[in-house]
Amino acid sequence: MRLAPATQLLAALALMTGASQFHRAALGVVGPELAAALDAGPGLLGAANGAFFLALLLLQVPVGLALDRIGPRRTVAWLALPAALGALGQALAPDAGWFLAARFVLGLGCAASFMASVVLCARWHAGPGLTTALARVFALSQGGILLAGAPFAAAAAAFGWRGAYALSGLLSLGLAGLWWVWVRDDPPDRPAPVRPAETLLGALRGQLTVWKTPGLPPVLAMHLVGYAAMATVIAVWAGPYLSEVHGLAPGPRGAVLFGMGLALVAGLLGVGPLERRLNTRKWLVAGMASGAALTLAALACWPQPPLAVAVTLLVGLCLLSCYPVVVVAHGRSLFPDHLVGRGATTVNLAQTLGSAALPALTGWAVAFAPAGAAWPIAFGTLALALLLGLAGYLTGRDAPPR
Repeated sequence: MRLAPATQLLAALALMTGASQFHRAALGVVGPELAAALDAGPGLLGAANGAFFLALLLLQVPVGLALDRIGPRRTVAWLALPAALGALGQALAPDAGWFLAARFVLGLGCAASFMASVVLCARWHAGPGLTTALARVFALSQGGILLAGAPFAAAAAAFGWRGAYALSGLLSLGLAGLWWVWVRDDPPDRPAPVRPAETLLGALRGQLTVWKTPGLPPVLAMHLVGYAAMATVIAVWAGPYLSEVHGLAPGPRGAVLFGMGLALVAGLLGVGPLERRLNTRKWLVAGMASGAALTLAALACWPQPPLAVAVTLLVGLCLLSCYPVVVVAHGRSLFPDHLVGRGATTVNLAQTLGSAALPALTGWAVAFAPAGAAWPIAFGTLALALLLGLAGYLTGRDAPPR
C-alpha cells in the first residue's frame, strides 16, 4: 500500500533527523569503554561531541544557501555520503585523533538534516500548524536517541563498539535512499510557488538581510543554550555520570538513557497542543527553560543523590527540554518565505555553536576539576548557561501562534 505524500514526508523527516540524533547521542553508552580503548581521558567525550557540532556550525551558512537555492531534497541527499563515511571512520579509529576527525566528517554529513525538516514543514504547513508539525518530526526522531541507549549498548555488547558504529554507517546509506524516494520539496496538491533564481551574490545579500531581522538576537540567545544543555547531558555526560557516581554497567546506563529519550518524546508530543492552548511562545519557553535550569542546579548541588533521585532528575530534565522546537517556530515567524532556509539555518547557528561549546567547556571542567567537584561544576555550568540564555530571550517580544 502506497503511503500518502504527507505521511511519506513525515516518515522521511523523522528517519533522517532520527539518524542525526542517533549519531549525536551514540557516545554516552559506550563512552568509558571507547575512551579506554583509544587510550584517552574523559575529555575525549566532550571533544568528540564538540567536533561533531563544530562541523554543523561551519556548514550552516552554506546549507542555508543550498536549501533555498537547490532545495532540501538534493541538499540532504548529497550530504549522505560524508555522513556514512564519518560513521564508518569511527569504527576504524586507531586513536583519539582519528576518532575526532571521523566525528567531524559525520557532523558535516548531518549538517542539513534538522534544517531541511524546518524548511519542509514550513512549506507543507503554516501558522499554528508549524510547531505541531515540527514537534511530531522531532518527537519521532527521538527514536534515534532511544536507539543510542539500550539497543546500541546491546549491539556494542554483541559486535563491539567498532562493529556497532560500522552498522550505523550502513544504516545512514539506506536512509539516504528512502529520503530520495519519499521527499518532495513542495506538496503535490498545490502549485509550487514561484522562486526566482538567485545569483550567489543575491543569495549572500539575502543572508545579510536575515542577520538584520528585528527580534533575532533574543531568539539566538535562547537557542544558543536551550537544546545544547540537554544534549550535552544526554549525549555526553549522563552515561559517565551514572557509571562513576552510581556504578551502573552499560546495560543499566542504556536503560536510563532510553527513559530520558522517552521523556523527551512525551514532551515534544505535548508541547504543540500546549502552545496552541496558551497562545504564547515566549512564556511557554520561559517556564520550561526555568524548570530545566532548576533541575540542573539540583544535580549540581547534590553531588551524590540516591540513584532513584538522580534518574528522576535526568528524566525530568529531558521532559522539560522539549521547548527548543517552540524557539525554532518563533524564529521561523521572523522571516519571509523566500528566506526561510537561510533564516532557519541562521537560528540554528546559535544551537550548533552552543552544542559545540558546552560539551567542550564541560569536558574541560570534568578533566581539570579537583576530586569530587567534576559533576557539580559540569551541571552547574549548564544551569548557569541556561539562565543567561533565558535572560537574553526575555528581552524579545512574544510571537503567538495565532
